[in-house]
Amino acid sequence: MTTKIRHPEKVNKPVNPIKKKPSWIKSKLTNSKEFFFTKTVVNQNNLVTVCQEANCPNITECWSKRHATFMIMGDTCTRACSFCDVKTGKPEKLDPFEPYKISNAVKKLNLKHVVITSVDRDDLPDGGSGHFFNVINVTRIKNPNTSIEVLVPDFLRKGDAYKKVLEADLDVFNHNIETVPKLYLKVRPGARYFGSLELLKNVKVNNNKIFTKSGLMVGLGENKEELIQVMDDLRSADVDFLTIGQYLQPSPKHHPLVRYYHPDEFKDLENIAKFKGFLLVSSTPLTRSSYHADEDFKKLKLNRLNRYNA
Repeated sequence: MTTKIRHPEKVNKPVNPIKKKPSWIKSKLTNSKEFFFTKTVVNQNNLVTVCQEANCPNITECWSKRHATFMIMGDTCTRACSFCDVKTGKPEKLDPFEPYKISNAVKKLNLKHVVITSVDRDDLPDGGSGHFFNVINVTRIKNPNTSIEVLVPDFLRKGDAYKKVLEADLDVFNHNIETVPKLYLKVRPGARYFGSLELLKNVKVNNNKIFTKSGLMVGLGENKEELIQVMDDLRSADVDFLTIGQYLQPSPKHHPLVRYYHPDEFKDLENIAKFKGFLLVSSTPLTRSSYHADEDFKKLKLNRLNRYNA
């Protein structure tokens, strides 16, 4: 009787091999003092950033400008989205001092605009909306001239918990739709497409002074017509600002990258979205929710003023 030899390289064969990046997708490298200053502030305050946890390709560029996107409520998510590089598991208890740590870091970095996001916390009765409220308000008190943008989870099955976030003094409410409806069960299995749309719509109904924002990834297996339909759905929810960026597969275990979009295709999608009526559209291969968020906020305010005066 012969025994079959199992070759490790075959047993551990990657599920979804990562495609080579095209020439137009390049992360910028830097050894600037500002980059290490940002890193020091983050570490000294024992903070988590989505820049690090999600392996963002823009981290060196942003941190060299002292721009960091803070991720509150820990580094462990209760969801398991197939596109995301943030770890999944049982989160730790909330840090009651986190609002003060965030406010101190914003002050130290002298941020004129800050983006605050979080992991999904389905384990909490309010999904973490009360913690968002505290972080925003403490940050506002210590940094009265800093505009505040939040990138929140969907608060699915949490009733009106999202309203607690709206009670805080914020400027931009962002919730990413991420992809087209047909891909939700594979890409965002714990989320619901129309639930995310309803959240964005309800924000405007409750406070139309707040800018609303959402983001799309491309390259997951969607087609152009489906992307256009999502744009229409977001405009029906009165969303002001749309970001469109290339999906970059974090590892062979994540959702497969179907294809890379050419920069010309991003420009085409930007033109279509602008025609749909968004106040602002950012559409490039390396566009992410918080990429150039400070500059975009200034454009948002100016574009809304111009539209009202037209």
